[in-house]
Amino acid sequence: MAAGSSAVVAFLVAIVTNYVTAQPPKWAENTLLVWSVFGALAILSLGLLFWERQLAAQVPDDGVRPVPLGRISAGGHSMNPPAVSARVRGREAELEQIGARVRGSGGGMVVVCGAGGLGKTTLAAEAAAQARAQGQAVVWIHWRDDPEQLGQDLAQAAHILGLPDSRLEEARTGRVSLVDAVWEHLADVKGWLIVVDNVDTPARVGPGLGPPAFYRGWLRPHGGGVLLVTSRDTTRQTWGPDADLIHLQPLADDAGGAVLLDAAPHAGTEAEAEDLAARLGGLPLGLNAAGTYLSVPTSRHRTFTAYQHALEADFADLLGAEHPGAADDPAVARRVVRHTWDLSLDQLHRDGYALARPVLQLLSLLEPAPVPRTLISPELVTEATGLTATAATVDAALAGLHQYGLLHTPGAGGSEPGSVAVGRLQLHLLVREATAHTLTRPEPTGTWLAVLDAHLTRTVNAVAGMPGRTGWPTARLLTPHLPAHLDRNTPHNSTTARTTLNNLAAVLRDAGAASEELLLRRHVLDNEPTVLGTDHPHTLASRNNLALTLGHLGEYQRAADLHRQNLADTERIFGPDHPNTLSSRNNLAVALDDLREYQQAADLHRQNLADRERILGPDHPNTLTSRHNLANTLRSLGEHQQAADLHQQTLTDREHILGPDHPDTLSSRHNLAAIRALLAGAGRRRWWQLPRRREGA
Repeated sequence: MAAGSSAVVAFLVAIVTNYVTAQPPKWAENTLLVWSVFGALAILSLGLLFWERQLAAQVPDDGVRPVPLGRISAGGHSMNPPAVSARVRGREAELEQIGARVRGSGGGMVVVCGAGGLGKTTLAAEAAAQARAQGQAVVWIHWRDDPEQLGQDLAQAAHILGLPDSRLEEARTGRVSLVDAVWEHLADVKGWLIVVDNVDTPARVGPGLGPPAFYRGWLRPHGGGVLLVTSRDTTRQTWGPDADLIHLQPLADDAGGAVLLDAAPHAGTEAEAEDLAARLGGLPLGLNAAGTYLSVPTSRHRTFTAYQHALEADFADLLGAEHPGAADDPAVARRVVRHTWDLSLDQLHRDGYALARPVLQLLSLLEPAPVPRTLISPELVTEATGLTATAATVDAALAGLHQYGLLHTPGAGGSEPGSVAVGRLQLHLLVREATAHTLTRPEPTGTWLAVLDAHLTRTVNAVAGMPGRTGWPTARLLTPHLPAHLDRNTPHNSTTARTTLNNLAAVLRDAGAASEELLLRRHVLDNEPTVLGTDHPHTLASRNNLALTLGHLGEYQRAADLHRQNLADTERIFGPDHPNTLSSRNNLAVALDDLREYQQAADLHRQNLADRERILGPDHPNTLTSRHNLANTLRSLGEHQQAADLHQQTLTDREHILGPDHPDTLSSRHNLAAIRALLAGAGRRRWWQLPRRREGA
């Protein structure tokens, strides 16, 4: 419209000029009037000219600002990919996936995503080098959190790939959308790879509103070549259905060891390098930091093994140290283990996820194992941090951490029939360790841990009260976090903490999770002699429970040794007729049965049966257990008739005392049927008997 107005002004000027120079009317003889008209027309022309420029500078309805042509043509920085200084290890599959897309004819968009420190930029640079070696045109763009600059860079890339100046001029004057002009050209051109690196704030890419998944902005999968994006944002919702997502994972131990050997070939053996790589969780940023350190001749620690040992005491100095330039320069922060994840946390905070950082810090205080989702409750966050938390804000914080790759959700639990799926949360080893070092010690860590311990106890009690198998998956997830819970509460609150561990161990026993139960039983027993003494009843009970768990795991000799020690101590402390002594003798006899030392087992069962009949009476459930166990041992000794008689007597008494449907009654009925089959001449058939009864403390 402004251009048309200028034309009108020019036309009027021409008419006036014609009148003045050819056949001037009477009024033209008035010089003052003529020059007044010319002045007015000049002012009008200048006004319309400024109006035209103002309209050209305004943003059209599609949100695209006209672009200075000279700025696009000149370019302000290098668009070459960074050099890869060392061989890229362990990413062969990812490189082949990108390479196949680049070599193909369809073009598209590939997003390499994952948490900071996984080597996304390095992978993209190697893919760019390979594409260039194959004759592809390669352009590298670094995202600077500036949509306008990204538009300039992509326009420059399109210009490099042949976008004509005339088309750019149309964008400059606002007659066409620059983003559409760029992508219309890129759709027609083949054989290119454009990398946009570190797009960690994709919601700001633009132009205009809407996420990249709408494919109306600067990042689109519709080109004739490949657009390769690297980002910490890992969600399909962000990138849309047409993008190929390559979600990077930590390197395997062998690949991580190779990275270390490449950097420091004289620092140790391949096995030692792989051990250190495992300790660093396969994180390329950590591996590169360790390799660089070990390659310096003046470093204190010169071998893989020495560096690994030093991590336990000097993590803050080696990988958790503050870097003076990281707080002000994101490019520096990306290269420092201590700071690289702060970039994601800062962005989450700017996006409104106020609880993301404190929730990550709370998780870092737990052990490096999956955590049940139910533990991270609004009450826990509020009590620990003092921040207001709701179910919605905690959900949002966890979703944000997951979106930026700081939090993983391994496969859900609940594999047992009838159990429910259990959400799991897990941090990468170095994310956890570096985050824990950011907490001020002893506060708020001390306060946070106290609250965390209280909620661990509540969660265990809730699991123990769940019906059937409902709580079993959660119990397994809680297990690795409880030994540290006991350590933190010894000696000031050790009784409550030991009870918590024992309650969870009982749930694990019912779940058949003997390995997890063993971890808790052993830790409780390691704790009690120091706190309570070797002769304390709780110590003896813990030794008994540990021995039972070893028996469930098939460690029969170790179980028998502990039961023998416990029996001797129980007889010495309580006497031969104490119920605890009788239980210890029963359990030693069962352990000897497991070792197939049947005669010794039968002698102990006979002694125990006689003592229980004398002390507890013939109808006591423990007396019936001793008779049941003796019958099973006699059957193993080949004394089938005696075994059958005892099973018959036990079945009759259990039906009378416990009822016909009690589990112990059913066990007796089964074993009696089995021994009768043997007596009836079915000995050549393989009959099995239900196990002997062990007694917990």
